[in-house]
Amino acid sequence: MQIRLMEKIYAINNINDYNKDNNTKTYNPLVTVIDFSNASMRDWGNVSSVRFQYGMYCIYLKDVKCGDMKYGRHYYDYQAGTLAFFAPGQVMTMEKPTEPYQPMGHGLVFHSDILLGTSLGKNIRNYKFFDYESNEALHLSDDERKLILDCFSKIEFELKQPIDKHSKKLIVANIELFLDYCQRFYDRQFITRENVNKGILEKFELFLNDYFESEKPNQMGLPSVATCASEMNLSSNYFGDLIKKSTGKTAQEYIHNKIIEVAKIKLYESNKSVNQIANELGFKYPQHFTRFFKQQVGSTPKEFMNLN
Repeated sequence: MQIRLMEKIYAINNINDYNKDNNTKTYNPLVTVIDFSNASMRDWGNVSSVRFQYGMYCIYLKDVKCGDMKYGRHYYDYQAGTLAFFAPGQVMTMEKPTEPYQPMGHGLVFHSDILLGTSLGKNIRNYKFFDYESNEALHLSDDERKLILDCFSKIEFELKQPIDKHSKKLIVANIELFLDYCQRFYDRQFITRENVNKGILEKFELFLNDYFESEKPNQMGLPSVATCASEMNLSSNYFGDLIKKSTGKTAQEYIHNKIIEVAKIKLYESNKSVNQIANELGFKYPQHFTRFFKQQVGSTPKEFMNLN
């Protein structure tokens, strides 16, 4: 008889509890910097997988492989020099945990309450890498790694100071500086992966061409950014940022341009009515197509047909 192993749930909701699990002293109940080399050996026991449930913002610079990590549908192999980001409400599953191992690396963990009343609290959603899939993690150069560790060190230094009226401001300012550096490094990653990005752009263009040459618009409507991103096996945020960095246009603008391109060809070369063309493009109502076309082109479909 085959024994079915259970999944272990590990929730990360409390700074003090998480620090205890990693042999780290708590200096602030809402923020911590962890050196995982101080933690005890990890032994998850005889389980099928470990599901990490994140109730706080967690950023990890891991230096040891700890098992096959699955985030959504994608796998991610923690390699040295890779920075991974998790936001409250997200889940990561570690499948088939390895034998007991010594965790290595560093982590910055903070509760959303530390952001209340701060500019970072208002802008935290602008750091879209918290919503990237784990296979879109940030790969650091040696110099970037040193800078990240320096940011962690500055935050830790401030955490160890006696709490005063400046504490929260300085801690949050250093977290924001760290996130700004991460945004810069992601921009660099988009650029250095230009060949990969070019391949994504080509696939995106091919997907849109195939989409509008098929019956899908009539069956499924207009293509969304989410649909296109899924076809590229990317998250919507990462895909959108990649297209913006590569073309100067948002993914939505790119799709709109393709719709107009196809619409103009149909209006110019076919004898079909505006209503038929609207339906073929995936518009639910012809008037929506007319309004969209005029916004993009400056004239209605009928006016465009008469001009040409």
